[in-house]
Amino acid sequence: MKITFIQTGGTIDKDLPKVSKGYAFEIGAPAVIKILGRIKPNFEYEIVPLLQKDSLDLNAKDREKILKACQNAKGNKIVVTHGTDTMTKTAKVLSKIKNKTIVFTGASRPEKFADSDAMFNVGAAIMAASLLPSGVYIAMNGKVHEWSKTRKDTKTGQFVEI
Repeated sequence: MKITFIQTGGTIDKDLPKVSKGYAFEIGAPAVIKILGRIKPNFEYEIVPLLQKDSLDLNAKDREKILKACQNAKGNKIVVTHGTDTMTKTAKVLSKIKNKTIVFTGASRPEKFADSDAMFNVGAAIMAASLLPSGVYIAMNGKVHEWSKTRKDTKTGQFVEI
């Protein structure tokens, strides 16, 4: 089995700024590099650093770039790390891909923070990509949902079924 990890940015990849600009973050290297280094997975993978944006800053061109990256991925198992605010919007664009299992995940706190949920969510996304049939899914908060059957609850910050 081989999984392609595509970085688009979001909180999971956020880091403190190199130059102090007040309370701001920068999108750093893909968090999955550290996560996979810690868990030492028993499968092949590649990491594609595609975008380094907050998901609220993604536009139609960015989503088209993500779509093309997924279409061009050699394997049929993909994990997309993405900001949680617009994850379902990008998932909708990717839903036209029919022959691959694509799982979106992210984090409510940056991977670099000690109490981040990043490693847990990436682990869930890996498991989902390994087991689920073709389709587009979101793995967050200990659950996996079909992209069209979930939304982010703005009060709790968690993904819930709709």
